[in-house]
Amino acid sequence: MMSDLFNRNRAWAANQTTRDPGFFNRLVQQQAPEFFWIGCSDSRVPANVVAGLDPGEVFVHRNVANVVHSSDMNLLSALEFAVEALKVREIIVCGHYGCGGVKAATEENLPHGLADHWLEPIRRLARACAVDLAHCADMEARRDRLAELNVIEGVRRVAETPILQRAWGRKANLRVHGLIYGLKDGRLGDLDCTIGPGHFQKSGT
Repeated sequence: MMSDLFNRNRAWAANQTTRDPGFFNRLVQQQAPEFFWIGCSDSRVPANVVAGLDPGEVFVHRNVANVVHSSDMNLLSALEFAVEALKVREIIVCGHYGCGGVKAATEENLPHGLADHWLEPIRRLARACAVDLAHCADMEARRDRLAELNVIEGVRRVAETPILQRAWGRKANLRVHGLIYGLKDGRLGDLDCTIGPGHFQKSGT
């Protein structure tokens, strides 16, 4: 019910003001997050909540299965704004276990509408990593491993963008991280695929 939503909003705002009277005044004055989060649209993985961050502390872009498309102008615009205007220092690509988008990408002969076009990079990744995935114990484990590989690929793709290359070219202290979130335990895991200055610069940049 929409009335419930408004009631919860008013209760949240009142509680924030009670705990920190200057909270909303600070938000009005400036947006200065340290993190840019590229995550999945799944309603169970809200960036602020799972990372324990307040509003204003993380700039967020979300899409189905946290896919980094090199032609996604929405993502690229958000990335450019985060890097150039907000001067974030940490970029996070975060996937999650039990991802419905990854599941859909591995379901053959089942139409998912426009999602099938969006998820094509994950299907290509699954084919490229077939040997790795074959070592997984069962389909759930294969999908969870594919979710990890999708994050690692996303980190690489973000690092390849001209936006990051320009930032690193001017010596910006900026890093791209790959994280995975567990729905079963609420924990974030580091996939150890961080790319920073000097680690992934194209010749001539």
